[in-house]
Amino acid sequence: MSDDEQGKARRRRGRRRGRRAAGSSEHRSANQATGGATAASDAGSAKSSRSRALRRGPERLRTVHETSAGGLVIDGIDKPREEQVAALIGRIDRRGRMLWSLPKGHIEVGETAEQTAMREVAEETGVRGSVLAALGSIDYWFVTDGRRVHKTVHHYLMRFSGGELSDDDVEVAEVAWVPIRELPSKLAYADERRLAEVADELIDKLQTDGPEALPPLPPSSPRRRPQTHSHAHRRRSDEPTPGRKNGRGPGP
Repeated sequence: MSDDEQGKARRRRGRRRGRRAAGSSEHRSANQATGGATAASDAGSAKSSRSRALRRGPERLRTVHETSAGGLVIDGIDKPREEQVAALIGRIDRRGRMLWSLPKGHIEVGETAEQTAMREVAEETGVRGSVLAALGSIDYWFVTDGRRVHKTVHHYLMRFSGGELSDDDVEVAEVAWVPIRELPSKLAYADERRLAEVADELIDKLQTDGPEALPPLPPSSPRRRPQTHSHAHRRRSDEPTPGRKNGRGPGP
């Protein structure tokens, strides 16, 4: 074979090797492109699933509604302010702090809100009171036992009618007669402090113009159905109750 023929054969073999290399490179590029598209599709699906999960949010809690009633019992309501005292209850919170509040509890079947207020005051403080006027209602939300609870509490101004302070109720750590002037600093919750201000105004009307000047009680029908009884901070009956104080007189 001549030198020219050998050169032509080498050029043909070179062109064939070039075409094979180009074909192999194109095949690899196509595979890489397909794999990239698949990975992108998988990533997109995962992102879409996460987005749907975020839109759905956490599993919804069952919502229940509870209604309670309580009262601010005043001893000496017809006397000068410096001689008036109110019955409060104290409970220990999770941090060990004593929190003072108004006695209150669930409305039971067959009870009106006023009847519940008088019963709960007697059970939690040991003293009895008669309803004079409505102070207002407080409502709030909390989560307990896998439920989202919406609670409404109706409060009443009450005149002391007898009994002695007692903290026998297992959910109450302490009870006390508190001078009415000290309620703004004693009550732990802002909503109840506002109710104490309303009580102060109503007592002024009572002393100035008599019981007829008090606003009429809102209508209240006996409860027909039982309701849930959530006790987020229930004290066990076998736990010791610190700081027990009974009897008449200002508390700590």
